[in-house]
Amino acid sequence: MKPGYLYLAIAIAAEVIATSALKASEGFTRTGPSLVVAIGYGVAFYFLSLVLKSVPVGVAYAIWSGVGIVLIALIGWWFLKQPLDAAAMVGIGLIVAGVLVIQLFSKTSAH
Repeated sequence: MKPGYLYLAIAIAAEVIATSALKASEGFTRTGPSLVVAIGYGVAFYFLSLVLKSVPVGVAYAIWSGVGIVLIALIGWWFLKQPLDAAAMVGIGLIVAGVLVIQLFSKTSAH
């Protein structure tokens, strides 16, 4: 795996952790979850900035946001018991398909 994509995986993981803690922060009134949010987003943006040294910004952002959306939706469904209807599932499938198309077929992502 190229370092850029390792950094992208770290950025995605940090963003997902931070976003998952947002609800628990209760509008930044709880210190622990609020710190997780702030540190998580700081780590996410730091590693995303490293990604942009070797991966085009459009590709990096598409993968970062797409994978993040899917993971957050699944975390909401699994842990927070937030339902996903058929339209949401189709949308998530399209996002996954889009990320796969970029990774498997785009020459842009190979830079």
